[in-house]
Amino acid sequence: MTTEVRRRMSVEERREQLIAVALDLFSHRPPDTVSIDDIAMAAGISRPLVYRYFTCKKSLYEIALRRAADELTALFEEPVEGPPVARLLRVLRRFLDFVEGYAPGYAALLRGGPATAGAGAAVSLIDGVRGAAYARLLEHLGVREPTPRLELTLRSWISLVETTALLWLDGRGVPRPELEAQLAHALMALVAVGAAHDEDTAAVLARVLADEPADGPVAALAVRLSCAGRPLPSCPAR
Repeated sequence: MTTEVRRRMSVEERREQLIAVALDLFSHRPPDTVSIDDIAMAAGISRPLVYRYFTCKKSLYEIALRRAADELTALFEEPVEGPPVARLLRVLRRFLDFVEGYAPGYAALLRGGPATAGAGAAVSLIDGVRGAAYARLLEHLGVREPTPRLELTLRSWISLVETTALLWLDGRGVPRPELEAQLAHALMALVAVGAAHDEDTAAVLARVLADEPADGPVAALAVRLSCAGRPLPSCPAR
């Protein structure tokens, strides 16, 4: 007969386990509905043992939230190679994978943040993710010093993506591939509107469209968007 000896976890290993368990539970339920007892049961330990590693649920939630924010920020990394819109679509796919995987927690966070975390911690982390998304977007558009109008356009699009993802989660009525294409088209449309008022934005639009292959993601839209800098008569008939 052999006796299985369970190796005792180190402090760091146990903390990592509890963070992972909390994130898994938050991916299935809104964080405010998850108790310390739920986390202890899922981890296979007692409630008092959880408190040896985290002083309260708020402490555990904030650390788990920071871990999720870091994971989401890492998804924005994409080699600056190839057509910009194709790169953007790859990032959008990873983002929507994340949104679907953490649907209840993501929705609760974006709709105001769980009371257990405190508004300050949630808002700070969300702003950090938005800032990372904005920085990566500038990088892929080849922009170092955006004009105020371009900054407004890009940050507005990031907000649009967040809001659209929340609405989509409620029913998922639009197939994922169509949603991804719509969001990519929305960025090009917003930049086109900005291009009508700002030469630097118009230059960004022209550069992106010049890099778009004939069979690229916005090829059908590109002909119309390319009219942004031309007289109206040169546009194709509607």
